[in-house]
Amino acid sequence: MAFHRHTGGPGSYTVGTMSERFDCHYCRDPLQGKKYVQKEGRHCCVKCFEKFCANTCTECKKPIGADSKELHFKNRYWHDNCFRCFKCYTSLVNEPFMLRENNKVWCSTCTATADAPRCKGCFKPIIAGDQNVEYKKMVWHKDCFTCSQCKQVIGSGSFFPKGDDFYCVSCHEHKFAKTCTKCKNPITSGGLTYQEKPWHSECFICSNCKKQLGGKRFTAVEDDFYCVECYKECVAKKCAGCKNPITGFGRGTSVVNYEDESWHDYCFKCTKCARGLANKRFVCHNGKIYCADCPQRL
Repeated sequence: MAFHRHTGGPGSYTVGTMSERFDCHYCRDPLQGKKYVQKEGRHCCVKCFEKFCANTCTECKKPIGADSKELHFKNRYWHDNCFRCFKCYTSLVNEPFMLRENNKVWCSTCTATADAPRCKGCFKPIIAGDQNVEYKKMVWHKDCFTCSQCKQVIGSGSFFPKGDDFYCVSCHEHKFAKTCTKCKNPITSGGLTYQEKPWHSECFICSNCKKQLGGKRFTAVEDDFYCVECYKECVAKKCAGCKNPITGFGRGTSVVNYEDESWHDYCFKCTKCARGLANKRFVCHNGKIYCADCPQRL
């Protein structure tokens, strides 16, 4: 009696050619000289084996005949030519595989691809080894992470998020940053405001000595700005009384102007009696200032 054994799991059986006198367990046909199958101590013909005993292929749902190669995993059975990756159809005989939902087998490559996170740019999987960018639980391929404005790749460079958009440094500066009143370039950090206009700190300087004026006292003359010292030396009028600069700072911020001369308000007084004349009647005699009474006493 020649035979060969199938050991594909719990349903193991032996196939051979009967040389002794046996009948099929199911149809009772004689088996002598015919191919038969022995399973669980019972002898049966090939036709009855496929009808009553054969395992059903998980993939094609057909019986796995006595002459077919059978694969099994966790009480599931396949024809060897049905044991293929559900996604790429590659044969998985002698290959690593994963049993997934609906009893479908997947190769390791397709499993890794399906389980990989999806790029927010191209929506393709990001597999192990791919360079990527992550931000707030979102992920991109490095080359898919681009500026919403210029479409250039940001990659691992600096960027600015705005809602659902992302901007490179240059586009963010031109699109959102305030522009300096003087140099017209974007203000990316710091800066100051004067009369509701933005300035770089390094652009808001004294027109004479070029020192920065941020946080310091200064005087604006038309479109120029002067620190206290430069205003005194270069711009301020000299008081006709004390001969010192009239700066508008500190004591004597009020100024008295008469003809082509100016005075601190506290310096504008009668030449004879020294009475303060700011906002009072006065008389000019021979280039000097007097109160209304003193010229009569000269």
